[in-house]
Amino acid sequence: MTAAPPEAEALIERRGRAGVVVLNRPRALNALTLTMVHLIAGGLDEWERDGAVDRIVILAAGERAFCAGGDIRRLYDLGRAGDHDAQLTFWREEYQLDRRIKTYPKPIVVLAGGITMGGGVGLMMNAAHRVVDERFVFAMPEVGIGFFPDVGAAWFLPRLKHRAGVYFAVTGLRADPGDALALGLAETFVASAALPALAQALEGDEPVKAALARFAAPPGRSALISEAEDIEACFSRPDREAILDALGRAERRGRAFAAPARAAMLEKSPTSQAIALRQMTLGRAADFDEALRMDYRIVSRICRGHDFYEGVRAVIVDKDNRPQWSPPPSPAEVDAYFAPLDEGELTFPARGG
Repeated sequence: MTAAPPEAEALIERRGRAGVVVLNRPRALNALTLTMVHLIAGGLDEWERDGAVDRIVILAAGERAFCAGGDIRRLYDLGRAGDHDAQLTFWREEYQLDRRIKTYPKPIVVLAGGITMGGGVGLMMNAAHRVVDERFVFAMPEVGIGFFPDVGAAWFLPRLKHRAGVYFAVTGLRADPGDALALGLAETFVASAALPALAQALEGDEPVKAALARFAAPPGRSALISEAEDIEACFSRPDREAILDALGRAERRGRAFAAPARAAMLEKSPTSQAIALRQMTLGRAADFDEALRMDYRIVSRICRGHDFYEGVRAVIVDKDNRPQWSPPPSPAEVDAYFAPLDEGELTFPARGG
C-alpha cells in the first residue's frame, strides 16, 4: 500500500503487525469526512488480504479529540443547496464503514483519547477493543441539532447498563472515562502518557489482549453509576413527557443527575427525541444490520425536514443557541421516519468489497 501524504485527512499505513489508521484533521477535531471514510475503508480492504497484518489500530492526531463526529457543517451546506444525494452518499458509506468495523475478521483496537462524539462513536463502539484515557469525553449530542443518534446507536445504546443509552440518546449529555468503563462504553482505561507505548506494543508480536492488559489502569470513579438505579427508573418511561415528569420527581428527591438531565431534554428537539426513543425500543430486538438500515431510513427523511437545519443553524452557524423546533410529532409522524424507503435502501457490499 502506498502511504498517504502527511497532509492527508487520514493516514493509512502498515506498522509491523498492525494496520494503522490515524485520523488527521486535528484542527477540525478530526471530524469525519467522506474522504476519510474512503481512506479507512480502503485500508481495511488491503489489510484483510495481507497475511502479515493481524490487527488494526485506529487513533487520532492532536490532543483534543479522537473524532468529534461527522463534518456537520458540510452536510448542512449540502442540504441547504438541495444536494441530498451527496448528503446521503456520506451517510450511506459511513454506515457501511461502521458495519465493516463491526464485522471485520481481524481485531480492531480504537485508542480514543479526548472528544469522541457522533461519527467518532461509530468508529469506536463498533470496534472489537475500545481504549479510553483521562481526556476521553463521550456524547451522542445529535438531538441538540435536530438530528438523531445514528452510526448503529440503535443497536449499542439500548444494550448499555441501567438504561444509560436512553439517557445519552435523549439528553445529549456526556460521559467521562469512569462512566465509560462502568456503563460498558469502553473496556480498557490507559493513561494518555502511556498511549504511545501501547500503540507501539500493538505493532509487535504481543497478542492484542495481553498488550491491553499490560497497559490497563484503573479509571476514575463514575458519578453516573452511583445513581444508576434512579437513572434506570427515569429512562425506562415510555415517552418524553413521562421521562420529564420522572426527572422532576427525582430532582425533588435530591438526585444530582436529574436537574441537568431535565434541563438538557427541554432544550433539545422534541422530534429528535421522539425518534431516539423509538430507536431505543426497536433497537433492543434488532440486529446490527437492521439498526443501520433503520438509521438510513431516518436520515433519508430528516435531511429533508426542518429541525436538522434549524438546529445546525442555531448551534454551529449563527451560534445564537435559540433553535425554533417543530412541535412534538404525533405517533404517525414518528412512524413515517422508520417506514421502508420506496427505493435506495441501505445495502452492504460483499466482504472485502
